[in-house]
Amino acid sequence: MKAWVLEDIGNIKYKEVLKPQISENEVLVQVKAAGICGSDIPRIYQTGAHQMPLIPGHEFSGQVVQTGENADVKWQNKRVGIFPLIPCRKCIACIKGQYELCRNYSYLGSRRDGGFAEYVAVPERNLIELPENVLYEEAAMLEPMAVACHALRRVKASSSDTVAVCGLGTIGMFIVMLLLERNVKNLLVIGNKAFQKEKILKLGIKEEQYCDSKCENVEVWLDKKTGGIGADVFFECVGKNETCSLVINHAAPGGKVCLVGNPYSDMLLDKQVYWKILRNQLTVTGTWNSSFTGEVTDDWHMIVHLLKEKKIDPAQFISHRYTLEELDRGFEIMRDKSEDYIKIMAVTE
Repeated sequence: MKAWVLEDIGNIKYKEVLKPQISENEVLVQVKAAGICGSDIPRIYQTGAHQMPLIPGHEFSGQVVQTGENADVKWQNKRVGIFPLIPCRKCIACIKGQYELCRNYSYLGSRRDGGFAEYVAVPERNLIELPENVLYEEAAMLEPMAVACHALRRVKASSSDTVAVCGLGTIGMFIVMLLLERNVKNLLVIGNKAFQKEKILKLGIKEEQYCDSKCENVEVWLDKKTGGIGADVFFECVGKNETCSLVINHAAPGGKVCLVGNPYSDMLLDKQVYWKILRNQLTVTGTWNSSFTGEVTDDWHMIVHLLKEKKIDPAQFISHRYTLEELDRGFEIMRDKSEDYIKIMAVTE
């Protein structure tokens, strides 16, 4: 088969490799769509993977073409989404069913071969069946949508809350999309790119609800919009010191802050920012990954239900579509910021 193989930092090649041999509890998935995550770019060009050579890619969907000896034959030919985290199922978090907090996990696309390939070996337990009306390219975004869903469930914003979102990368966009689906009206959204504004307005955000941080003083804007009180719920989707301080400083008394953005560097809190947490009795929570327990109430099943019912439309965020062979164009766009993008994807059909 053909695959993108990360042989060393900065050295990724499209080449012919052996098709995966599946174990007794795995299935072989033919990849139909695979998205590039922001975390893939530093993995390819800066830090490398946990082991190399490795096939990156953890946002993908496809069709089961082979089942292992102990895997349920019901999966044969099924259209599936794939939860990329492979829990040990033995640690204390796994025993509690909190697989996203596993202490000894493996991971498709960073610790073992992932989705930038024609075929991937996937544990049967990591599959979710797709309804017929859910497209493969929609299902390739299940992972970031489930991450957004998990963030919302961490803070449980109500429809009457004033909710602010800082940062409009893929996760930030999906958080806004899900907040709108949940009928949260009092939304304040902070971005810094013209194409982000265009997309967010199409979602249903009004002009007066959007702040361009390149053109406006965000702190003054937030004070004006909240009457100086602050947001009841504030999502930080950037991962920088200044935005972390911003959301804490502009959370309402008794408010909730959800830290979503992966950190760009060491995160440091000034004394006055720390005082804000204490004196406003803020709830500050972090979130990472998403829940996938196999139950209909987990993050992944909730997103699949919304897709099936056509209550959300993630395909509008696909800015670039390439063949698998052309996917290096997407790597380079994201590395060099040479074009505006939201989600770049390889689509095979």
